[in-house]
Amino acid sequence: MEGKNGPGVLVVEDEEIALSGLCEVVREVMPQARVMPFRSPVTARQAFEENPCEIALLDINMGGQNGVDLAKSLKLLSPDVNIIFVTGYSEYTGVAMRIHASGYILKPVTPDKLRAELEDLRHPIEPASPDVLTVRTFGDFEVFYKGSPVNFKYRKTKELLAYLVDRHGALCTVDMIVTVLWEEEDGERKKSYFRNLKQDLQSTLRHIGCGDTIVVRRGAMAVNVNRMECDYFRWLEGDVDGINAYRGEYMSQYSWAEITNGMLSETLYDTALH
Repeated sequence: MEGKNGPGVLVVEDEEIALSGLCEVVREVMPQARVMPFRSPVTARQAFEENPCEIALLDINMGGQNGVDLAKSLKLLSPDVNIIFVTGYSEYTGVAMRIHASGYILKPVTPDKLRAELEDLRHPIEPASPDVLTVRTFGDFEVFYKGSPVNFKYRKTKELLAYLVDRHGALCTVDMIVTVLWEEEDGERKKSYFRNLKQDLQSTLRHIGCGDTIVVRRGAMAVNVNRMECDYFRWLEGDVDGINAYRGEYMSQYSWAEITNGMLSETLYDTALH
């Protein structure tokens, strides 16, 4: 399953190539969707029971349990699920109507066909405002989610996030992070500790539904600047409220933040002169 913040889309097709193609169409039309692909109707039903979706794209002709039977069981679990049948035959239109399916697409499935069905869902999906972290950098560094502070297992984890925020979405290598967070201490020995911080940061944010705030690449990390509200980011964008929020202090508890604070102070001074 993909960890995105859009509507959940269950995709069930017993042929591997067809399943892959169907998922590609879904991702093209709904780039923010949580796509849940399955080849087995039984496994798909179990996953749906644990994590219900707003939309289910079901192939009708599958080995064993068919798409119609699966649709009936999904509706028992979640009556408002939008069932969209996918098939190579038109003979099932009446069946789809009898179980109040939302849509019916004849193969091959194209982006235009899928868009047409999504525009006329039986149970329309309200666009959700994504929950994001609120980060305060002016003064002491603090992180909030829905108004409450985010608590990490390790105190240093918070500093790791602070440094990534300071880098404003730039990828930071492990060596770079270790050097900044521990300065002159044994870098090689601290890399083991860093792995604990990385795991703590990812698991804590994932637990509150903000896992995609952190971008991880081979040997490097960054923050997704679009997944957090941050006074420093607003300052960089020239937002008036962000500029006015700065009062000469930036991440006060971290010595390495003095470089950025100096830049902020110099800009504030130059602005005052003009």
